[in-house]
Amino acid sequence: MDRIKLGNTDLQISKINFGGNVFGWTLDETASFKMLDALLEAGINFIDTADSYSWWIGKTGVSETIIGKWMKSRGVRDEIVLATKVGSQISTDTSANVSKEYILKTVEESLERLQTDYIDLYYNHFDDNTTPVEETLSAFDELIKAGKVRHIGASNITTDRLKASFDASEKNNLARYTVLQPHYNLVERKMYETEYAPLVEKYGMVSLPYFSLAAGFLTGKYRSKDDLSKSVRGGGAKAYLNDKGFSVLKALDSVAAKHNSSLATVSLAWLLHQETIAAPLVSATKESHLEALINAPKLKLDQEDLQTLSEASKH
Repeated sequence: MDRIKLGNTDLQISKINFGGNVFGWTLDETASFKMLDALLEAGINFIDTADSYSWWIGKTGVSETIIGKWMKSRGVRDEIVLATKVGSQISTDTSANVSKEYILKTVEESLERLQTDYIDLYYNHFDDNTTPVEETLSAFDELIKAGKVRHIGASNITTDRLKASFDASEKNNLARYTVLQPHYNLVERKMYETEYAPLVEKYGMVSLPYFSLAAGFLTGKYRSKDDLSKSVRGGGAKAYLNDKGFSVLKALDSVAAKHNSSLATVSLAWLLHQETIAAPLVSATKESHLEALINAPKLKLDQEDLQTLSEASKH
């Protein structure tokens, strides 16, 4: 898979960002190693995880641990562009936290689990909306100067706090967010396109959208309530079983048939055709699913395709 430069960074990434939330959750360690081997063989070098994965099943840090073991056993740390995150709740008794004290403590735990001395891309995962943005950025700035983090990004952050962060970076000569990780896909367009995309362009960022396949809905696997039981993640697709969702699936069916492609590939290709998007974040639980991911950067949608999908998914 071809590499591209990630925005204003020096990172060379694959156009698919693989989501490591499955490691230690729907894939055990052995299956995770096989998936990671397959990813690297397929040319996907951009791996995303978080310190909190998978807290919802009582296994905080397990994804980082598995990735760390795999990188060490294969000797491939230098071949991987590694993203992880800080700030999310890590149990039912905790909440978001992006204080400087917490970040400086937590990054050391992530580095230990990942068995590396640096993180390529470190995210403010869930902003707590209370810590002064200057404090959060000061922590990130310190980590960059220490060589423990190369670049920083923001995920679940309000537009007001994002703007305040850039103002603080400018005023105090602190590290700047280079990447946004928003919720964006064919059935979730309005908030990103109206509120966040203009800021991404204004501040020279790029976006790496999560839920790129809308919890699997955009694969076409879930077309009725009876289908939701097909996967442990099926419940996430329930919200899209409506007129708009079915309209999007109909459009995807049409474009996929035209290109002899899968719905997942078309959905990811549509994201890659959007100006502010660098690499969609997407995961898989079977190696057979990787073909759909690998084919997405190769699929060139024409104006008719883009119009068909845009009309079906419009706000």
